[in-house]
Amino acid sequence: MNLRRMGEGAVLVEVADFAEAHALRRALLDSPLPGVRELIPGHSSLLIVADPLSLDMDSVAASLPALAQAPVIPGRLHDFTVTYDGEDLAAVAKQLGLAEDDIVRRHTAPLYDVAFLGFVPGFPYLTGLDPGLRLPRRPRPRTRVPPGSVAMADGYTGIYPQATPGGWHILGRCAVRLFDATRGEPALLMPGDRVRFVAAP
Repeated sequence: MNLRRMGEGAVLVEVADFAEAHALRRALLDSPLPGVRELIPGHSSLLIVADPLSLDMDSVAASLPALAQAPVIPGRLHDFTVTYDGEDLAAVAKQLGLAEDDIVRRHTAPLYDVAFLGFVPGFPYLTGLDPGLRLPRRPRPRTRVPPGSVAMADGYTGIYPQATPGGWHILGRCAVRLFDATRGEPALLMPGDRVRFVAAP
């Protein structure tokens, strides 16, 4: 674990992997410290933002190694039905030397973890992708990817919450609203949640 102070009111905790970052975030959510404003996870880090007048950041930093050892409690499980008719499916199959049915089978097999959210509000970076499906991003991003597009790139898979530019390989689509500013919790998925994709019949 490596700690880096980010000004007076934040500390960046660099850890080994997503599981350790999630364990630390979960421990801080379960035993909230007064003055903590935000807990922002990355793939292998957690940014703790706090009010420096309410919380001694040095004391927080000293307590983190023990908190990171807390057992990880799995988050909510979400099942999403996907129609695998994405415009990149055939090209991905050809590039990987697999049949399209094999791409679908491999993509639906894992139970994915929501490592963190980013890019646009509600966009989940899901870890657990079959290594045999790993591809770099497209050489040329699209100017518009439809909402609900299920895509993958660089070892992650995810779902586009809204129409945006994007450079991931589109495998299919699902009807799910990942972000709604009118909900109490606008983002449907949170770090630590799990996602399972089910192929539409």
